[in-house]
Amino acid sequence: QNAVRTQVERLRGSRVTNGAAVAIDPKTGEVIALVGSYDWSDDTTGRINMAVRPRQPGSSFKPIIYAKALEERLITPSTQLVDEQVNFGNYRPRNYDNTFRGNVLVRFALANSLNIPAVHVMNMLGVRKGIEAAGDLGITTLSDEVDYGLPLVLGAGEVPLIEMTNAYA
Repeated sequence: QNAVRTQVERLRGSRVTNGAAVAIDPKTGEVIALVGSYDWSDDTTGRINMAVRPRQPGSSFKPIIYAKALEERLITPSTQLVDEQVNFGNYRPRNYDNTFRGNVLVRFALANSLNIPAVHVMNMLGVRKGIEAAGDLGITTLSDEVDYGLPLVLGAGEVPLIEMTNAYA
C-alpha cells in the first residue's frame, strides 16, 4: 500500500489519480499481495480495483512479443533491427524520446524499450501470433476480433495487471 501511495503521489503532476500492485509467487502462482486502489475510500477514483480492471500495459507488453519472436527464431538477441523513421501504411511509430539510433541489436532495443524496433518485430511475428503468445501466458482479454494492429506490441490492447504479473511469473 505504501509503494502504491508513494508512486501515485509522485506522479500527481502527470494527473495520475490511482494505482495498483500485484505480487505473485512465480513458482506457485499464489498471489502474495494485491493492492487494487490508491485509496478505496475515495468515491471518485478509489472504488475501482485496478489490479483486475483491463488497462493498456504500455511497454511492459513488448517482452511477450519479443519472447515469441525469439521462440519462433524470427530474431536472436544479436539480430539487427532498424530504428529509423518508418511508416506502416498510415501508422508511424515514434520512440519515447523522438530520436532514432539507426541499426540496433534486439537486446539493446528491448533493454532500452525502443518502440520502432519493437513494431518491426511485431510486423515480423504478426498480430495474431502476438495475441496467441499472450494467451499462452494467461492473458485472456485480447481477441482476434479486435484490430489492435502493430501498436499491440506497444501495449495497445487492454490487459489486467494481475494477468500481466502472472504472465511474467
